[in-house]
Amino acid sequence: MFLIFVMYNITSIQIKTMRAIIQRVKHARVEVGGEVVGRIGEGMLVLLGAGKDDTELDAEYLAEKILTLRIFEDTESKMNLSVTDTGGSVLVVSQFTLYGDCRKGRRPSFDKAAPPELAEELYELFVRELRERGVNVETGKFRAMMDVHLVNSGPVTLMLDSKREF
Repeated sequence: MFLIFVMYNITSIQIKTMRAIIQRVKHARVEVGGEVVGRIGEGMLVLLGAGKDDTELDAEYLAEKILTLRIFEDTESKMNLSVTDTGGSVLVVSQFTLYGDCRKGRRPSFDKAAPPELAEELYELFVRELRERGVNVETGKFRAMMDVHLVNSGPVTLMLDSKREF
């Protein structure tokens, strides 16, 4: 019998993940060129970023996770309800800067962000997944310069990624 040991240099393994920042909001809106393109009342603002190795499975996982995340208060003021439980809405804004790497130098590197074509495909899939589950979804405009306005309720702000690193 032979035993084979394989050692990995952990620092050389780079796990790619789709990332999201979720904020529980009283209301939020996104503007492009001074025009409102998406607006919600109570619900979630989701800033969504795709990495260059992300797949449809990453988008589907995050959509399911976000819709079932219990960050809204029940009658006993405990975070026990999801956005679907409350009938809230979701505003999704693409944000490639979630992949900004600031560890070296003074300017962020975005090498790990997905190319625009892949990012847009995954962004659209994510939005479609939310809508197919019956949630009211508004969006920003992909690849546009946007102004995002929100009133964070709580405040509650969470980070998620499809590989469950945080």
